[in-house]
Amino acid sequence: MLTEKQKETILATVPVLRENGVVLTKHFYKRMFNNHPELKNIFNLGNQSNGKQQTALAMAVLAYAENIANPGILMPVIDLIGHKHTSLNIQPEQYSIVGENLIGAIKEVLQELATNDVVEAWIIAYKQLSDLMIGYEAGLYNKKATHENGWTGWKSFVIRKKVEESKEVTSFYLYPEDGGGVPLHLPGQYLSVRAFLPQLGLLQPRQYSISCAPNGEFYRISVKKESGMALRPDGMISNRLHEMQEGEHIEITSPSGNFILKESANNKVFISGGIGQTPLIAMLESIISKDELGNSLLWIHGCRSSDVHAFSEAIVKAEANNKNISSCFFYEDATYIPDGYYKGRIDLSKINQWQPDTNAEYYICGPAAFIKTHYDYLKNCNVPADNIFFEEFGPQALQLN
Repeated sequence: MLTEKQKETILATVPVLRENGVVLTKHFYKRMFNNHPELKNIFNLGNQSNGKQQTALAMAVLAYAENIANPGILMPVIDLIGHKHTSLNIQPEQYSIVGENLIGAIKEVLQELATNDVVEAWIIAYKQLSDLMIGYEAGLYNKKATHENGWTGWKSFVIRKKVEESKEVTSFYLYPEDGGGVPLHLPGQYLSVRAFLPQLGLLQPRQYSISCAPNGEFYRISVKKESGMALRPDGMISNRLHEMQEGEHIEITSPSGNFILKESANNKVFISGGIGQTPLIAMLESIISKDELGNSLLWIHGCRSSDVHAFSEAIVKAEANNKNISSCFFYEDATYIPDGYYKGRIDLSKINQWQPDTNAEYYICGPAAFIKTHYDYLKNCNVPADNIFFEEFGPQALQLN
């Protein structure tokens, strides 16, 4: 356990972490991969190359240092990270590897600032954090294992059906290779998929939101095909999936994630950009299948044009069959804008005869800048932060709630 003096020592490192956090985490990952290259099969190298993973870790380390006297404050973050770790089948022994290289990076980056007292305090602090994470993740693994049809680790699934949703997006219907059922996911959750990338000579994991209502038989993921000459590993994985045919096998882990539909009768507003609509599609289908629509649901979606607008027919059908559902679409690059649609990126202030309901629940999914824009707008319209839920694709860097 940390002594009060050691807690003060950790707090004293906060200014240094604010200034050097990303430098430290970049060095940490380089050091760890040099010492343990096998871990490249676990970490998403796309998030390494774009810096998102290093930034997210730097912010997490900083938050831990700032709250070292009361780490329980960080439980929402621990829950988020715990879901991501269990989706990747992270095991307790890997925490020792991380700890060894994190402490080594602290010594090598901070140099004379890494006094014996600082290093000793961080060794104990990391042990405290890793024990907390390992215990929390053990609970998540237990839930996965004891769920009906549940499992932990990687499991082989068969692509039974591929459906083209737009020029860029294809849905994959995944059934267990063993012929059994699947655990019911919570609408909004994701799967981890891993595929071998010959270009890198590595297995690489990638998270994809489940884009259908829970059914006990299969999962559906809807994947955007990426274009460009210099694809990141993320794009390589998505494109590898697009190359796969019905009948081929892939490995996935069981559903994870805490961006989930709340059980309430409140009015709901779903706001998505591009492929960000996939977890919201699962939420919408779940509401409709259970006939649990409370008062109203407004679907707001933006994309480039009708060519890349996935699930447009499904939304129109849902709206036609349910008087409490309405939709609003924005096309950014389209030369032709259908009647009732809007030109440009999503701008909530431009929606005709609509003002945010301060009692409604808002679910936002898309890139970080997209989320922050609409989160700030809703907050400025007096929507409580507790009514706004969001999921940022990739490692979370936003600190909004």
